[in-house]
Amino acid sequence: MLFSPDNLAHIRARIAAAEQRSGRAPGSVTLLPVSKTFSVDVLREAAAHGLRRLGENKTQEIKAKSEPLADCGISWVMIGHLQTNKAKEAARLADEIQSLDRIELALALQKRLEIENREMDALVQVKTSSEPSKFGMAPEAVAAFLREVTEQAPRLHIQGLMTLAVNDSDPEQVRACFRRLRQLRDELAPSAPAGVSLARLSMGMSGDFEMAIEEGSTEVRIGSLLFGGRDYSRA
Repeated sequence: MLFSPDNLAHIRARIAAAEQRSGRAPGSVTLLPVSKTFSVDVLREAAAHGLRRLGENKTQEIKAKSEPLADCGISWVMIGHLQTNKAKEAARLADEIQSLDRIELALALQKRLEIENREMDALVQVKTSSEPSKFGMAPEAVAAFLREVTEQAPRLHIQGLMTLAVNDSDPEQVRACFRRLRQLRDELAPSAPAGVSLARLSMGMSGDFEMAIEEGSTEVRIGSLLFGGRDYSRA
Protein backbone atom coordinates (compact mmCIF):
# COMPACT_ATOMS: atom_id res chain seq x y z
CA MET A 1 0.00 0.00 0.00
CA LEU A 2 1.21 3.48 -0.87
CA PHE A 3 0.12 6.86 0.36
CA SER A 4 -2.66 8.44 -1.74
CA PRO A 5 -2.49 12.19 -2.42
CA ASP A 6 -6.09 11.95 -3.62
CA ASN A 7 -7.22 10.84 -0.17
CA LEU A 8 -5.41 13.79 1.38
CA ALA A 9 -6.99 16.25 -1.04
CA HIS A 10 -10.45 14.79 -0.41
CA ILE A 11 -10.05 15.07 3.38
CA ARG A 12 -8.82 18.64 3.14
CA ALA A 13 -11.79 19.53 0.95
CA ARG A 14 -14.18 18.03 3.52
CA ILE A 15 -12.46 19.91 6.34
CA ALA A 16 -12.77 23.16 4.39
CA ALA A 17 -16.46 22.53 3.68
CA ALA A 18 -17.14 21.81 7.36
CA GLU A 19 -15.32 25.01 8.33
CA GLN A 20 -17.47 26.98 5.92
CA ARG A 21 -20.74 25.37 7.05
CA SER A 22 -20.03 26.18 10.69
CA GLY A 23 -18.81 29.73 10.10
CA ARG A 24 -15.22 28.86 10.95
CA ALA A 25 -12.29 30.70 9.41
CA PRO A 26 -10.67 28.85 6.48
CA GLY A 27 -7.64 26.92 7.70
CA SER A 28 -8.68 27.06 11.35
CA VAL A 29 -8.74 23.25 11.65
CA THR A 30 -5.52 21.23 11.59
CA LEU A 31 -5.23 17.68 10.26
CA LEU A 32 -3.27 15.26 12.44
CA PRO A 33 -2.60 12.07 10.42
CA VAL A 34 -2.81 9.00 12.66
CA SER A 35 -0.06 6.68 11.50
CA LYS A 36 -0.47 3.75 13.90
CA THR A 37 0.12 0.35 12.24
CA PHE A 38 1.14 1.91 8.91
CA SER A 39 4.57 1.10 7.51
CA VAL A 40 7.65 3.24 7.28
CA ASP A 41 7.34 3.26 3.47
CA VAL A 42 3.79 4.65 3.65
CA LEU A 43 4.82 7.32 6.14
CA ARG A 44 7.85 8.32 4.09
CA GLU A 45 5.55 8.94 1.14
CA ALA A 46 3.19 10.94 3.35
CA ALA A 47 6.09 13.06 4.60
CA ALA A 48 7.06 13.76 0.99
CA HIS A 49 3.58 15.28 0.58
CA GLY A 50 4.07 17.58 3.56
CA LEU A 51 2.66 15.44 6.40
CA ARG A 52 5.46 15.70 8.93
CA ARG A 53 3.44 15.63 12.14
CA LEU A 54 2.08 12.17 12.89
CA GLY A 55 0.00 10.69 15.71
CA GLU A 56 0.82 7.33 17.26
CA ASN A 57 -0.87 5.25 19.95
CA LYS A 58 2.18 3.45 21.31
CA THR A 59 5.68 4.55 22.23
CA GLN A 60 7.10 1.33 20.77
CA GLU A 61 5.77 2.29 17.34
CA ILE A 62 7.31 5.73 17.58
CA LYS A 63 10.59 4.11 18.57
CA ALA A 64 10.45 1.64 15.68
CA LYS A 65 9.63 4.30 13.09
CA SER A 66 11.58 7.33 14.27
CA GLU A 67 15.04 6.00 13.41
CA PRO A 68 14.34 4.93 9.78
CA LEU A 69 12.39 8.16 9.25
CA ALA A 70 14.92 10.42 10.98
CA ASP A 71 15.71 12.19 7.73
CA CYS A 72 12.06 13.19 7.17
CA GLY A 73 11.81 15.74 9.97
CA ILE A 74 8.74 14.13 11.51
CA SER A 75 7.25 15.42 14.76
CA TRP A 76 5.69 12.56 16.73
CA VAL A 77 2.48 13.08 18.71
CA MET A 78 1.43 10.58 21.37
CA ILE A 79 -2.34 10.20 21.17
CA GLY A 80 -2.90 6.83 22.85
CA HIS A 81 -3.28 6.04 26.53
CA LEU A 82 0.19 6.20 28.06
CA GLN A 83 1.19 3.97 30.95
CA THR A 84 3.34 5.71 33.53
CA ASN A 85 6.18 3.22 32.97
CA LYS A 86 6.33 4.35 29.32
CA ALA A 87 6.96 7.99 30.25
CA LYS A 88 10.70 7.57 29.69
CA GLU A 89 10.30 6.71 26.01
CA ALA A 90 7.57 9.29 25.46
CA ALA A 91 9.69 12.06 26.98
CA ARG A 92 12.62 11.09 24.74
CA LEU A 93 10.80 10.46 21.45
CA ALA A 94 7.55 12.41 21.31
CA ASP A 95 7.16 16.14 20.78
CA GLU A 96 3.64 16.27 22.18
CA ILE A 97 1.21 14.18 24.19
CA GLN A 98 -2.53 14.50 23.70
CA SER A 99 -3.53 11.90 26.29
CA LEU A 100 -2.40 13.51 29.54
CA ASP A 101 -5.01 12.29 32.02
CA ARG A 102 -3.56 12.02 35.54
CA ILE A 103 -1.04 13.72 37.77
CA GLU A 104 1.08 10.55 38.18
CA LEU A 105 1.75 10.59 34.44
CA ALA A 106 2.49 14.32 34.45
CA LEU A 107 5.05 13.86 37.24
CA ALA A 108 6.68 10.89 35.50
CA LEU A 109 6.98 12.90 32.28
CA GLN A 110 8.35 15.89 34.17
CA LYS A 111 11.07 13.74 35.74
CA ARG A 112 12.13 12.27 32.41
CA LEU A 113 11.94 15.61 30.59
CA GLU A 114 14.32 17.04 33.17
CA ILE A 115 16.76 14.21 32.47
CA GLU A 116 16.41 14.66 28.70
CA ASN A 117 16.56 18.47 29.04
CA ARG A 118 13.42 18.73 26.92
CA GLU A 119 9.98 20.29 27.14
CA MET A 120 6.72 18.97 25.72
CA ASP A 121 3.38 20.34 24.63
CA ALA A 122 0.38 18.54 26.10
CA LEU A 123 -3.37 18.28 25.75
CA VAL A 124 -5.48 17.07 28.65
CA GLN A 125 -7.65 14.10 27.72
CA VAL A 126 -11.19 14.47 29.03
CA LYS A 127 -13.78 11.71 29.24
CA THR A 128 -16.97 13.14 27.79
CA SER A 129 -18.97 9.90 27.67
CA SER A 130 -19.82 7.09 30.06
CA GLU A 131 -18.31 4.46 27.75
CA PRO A 132 -16.14 2.17 29.95
CA SER A 133 -13.44 1.68 27.31
CA LYS A 134 -12.65 5.38 27.03
CA PHE A 135 -9.84 7.00 29.02
CA GLY A 136 -9.71 10.56 30.25
CA MET A 137 -10.26 12.83 33.24
CA ALA A 138 -13.71 13.63 34.53
CA PRO A 139 -14.65 17.14 33.33
CA GLU A 140 -15.09 18.38 36.89
CA ALA A 141 -11.49 17.39 37.75
CA VAL A 142 -9.78 19.33 34.96
CA ALA A 143 -9.59 22.76 36.64
CA ALA A 144 -7.64 21.44 39.65
CA PHE A 145 -5.47 19.31 37.35
CA LEU A 146 -4.42 22.35 35.33
CA ARG A 147 -3.19 24.00 38.53
CA GLU A 148 -1.33 20.86 39.62
CA VAL A 149 0.48 20.48 36.32
CA THR A 150 1.45 24.14 36.28
CA GLU A 151 2.92 23.89 39.76
CA GLN A 152 4.47 20.42 39.64
CA ALA A 153 5.31 19.70 35.98
CA PRO A 154 6.47 22.96 34.40
CA ARG A 155 8.15 21.21 31.46
CA LEU A 156 4.69 20.20 30.23
CA HIS A 157 3.03 23.07 28.37
CA ILE A 158 -0.73 22.58 28.25
CA GLN A 159 -2.18 23.79 24.97
CA GLY A 160 -5.77 22.53 25.12
CA LEU A 161 -8.07 19.56 25.57
CA MET A 162 -8.69 16.26 23.79
CA THR A 163 -11.55 13.77 23.79
CA LEU A 164 -12.80 10.59 22.15
CA ALA A 165 -16.50 10.58 21.32
CA VAL A 166 -18.76 7.72 22.31
CA ASN A 167 -19.03 4.85 19.83
CA ASP A 168 -22.74 5.19 19.09
CA SER A 169 -24.91 4.98 16.00
CA ASP A 170 -26.87 8.00 17.21
CA PRO A 171 -25.05 11.07 15.85
CA GLU A 172 -26.54 13.27 18.56
CA GLN A 173 -24.82 11.17 21.23
CA VAL A 174 -21.53 11.63 19.37
CA ARG A 175 -22.11 15.34 18.88
CA ALA A 176 -22.87 15.76 22.59
CA CYS A 177 -19.33 14.59 23.46
CA PHE A 178 -17.77 17.24 21.24
CA ARG A 179 -20.11 19.92 22.53
CA ARG A 180 -19.26 19.00 26.13
CA LEU A 181 -15.54 19.47 25.52
CA ARG A 182 -16.06 22.86 23.89
CA GLN A 183 -18.30 23.98 26.74
CA LEU A 184 -15.72 22.81 29.28
CA ARG A 185 -13.01 24.78 27.49
CA ASP A 186 -15.20 27.87 27.49
CA GLU A 187 -15.86 27.46 31.21
CA LEU A 188 -12.21 26.98 32.14
CA ALA A 189 -10.44 29.40 29.81
CA PRO A 190 -11.16 32.65 31.71
CA SER A 191 -9.56 31.35 34.91
CA ALA A 192 -6.85 29.08 33.47
CA PRO A 193 -3.49 29.32 35.28
CA ALA A 194 -0.81 31.53 33.79
CA GLY A 195 1.05 29.70 31.06
CA VAL A 196 -1.87 27.38 30.26
CA SER A 197 -3.55 27.73 26.90
CA LEU A 198 -6.88 26.08 26.13
CA ALA A 199 -7.00 27.27 22.53
CA ARG A 200 -6.75 23.80 21.03
CA LEU A 201 -9.53 21.20 20.96
CA SER A 202 -8.42 17.87 19.50
CA MET A 203 -11.59 15.96 18.69
CA GLY A 204 -12.97 14.09 15.72
CA MET A 205 -11.70 11.07 13.78
CA SER A 206 -12.34 9.48 10.39
CA GLY A 207 -16.01 8.74 11.04
CA ASP A 208 -17.09 11.90 12.82
CA PHE A 209 -14.60 14.72 12.13
CA GLU A 210 -17.04 16.97 10.27
CA MET A 211 -19.40 16.92 13.24
CA ALA A 212 -16.47 17.71 15.53
CA ILE A 213 -15.51 20.71 13.40
CA GLU A 214 -19.08 21.99 13.59
CA GLU A 215 -18.80 21.79 17.39
CA GLY A 216 -15.50 23.65 17.61
CA SER A 217 -12.66 21.21 16.97
CA THR A 218 -9.35 22.81 16.04
CA GLU A 219 -7.64 19.51 15.18
CA VAL A 220 -8.98 16.26 13.72
CA ARG A 221 -7.14 12.94 14.06
CA ILE A 222 -7.56 10.92 10.88
CA GLY A 223 -5.97 7.58 10.00
CA SER A 224 -7.93 5.03 8.00
CA LEU A 225 -9.67 7.61 5.83
CA LEU A 226 -6.26 8.93 4.85
CA PHE A 227 -4.10 5.81 4.69
CA GLY A 228 -6.67 3.05 4.10
CA GLY A 229 -7.68 0.04 6.17
CA ARG A 230 -5.38 -1.03 8.98
CA ASP A 231 -3.66 -4.35 9.44
CA TYR A 232 -3.90 -4.74 13.20
CA SER A 233 -1.50 -7.68 13.13
CA ARG A 234 1.14 -4.93 12.90
CA ALA A 235 -0.11 -3.22 16.09
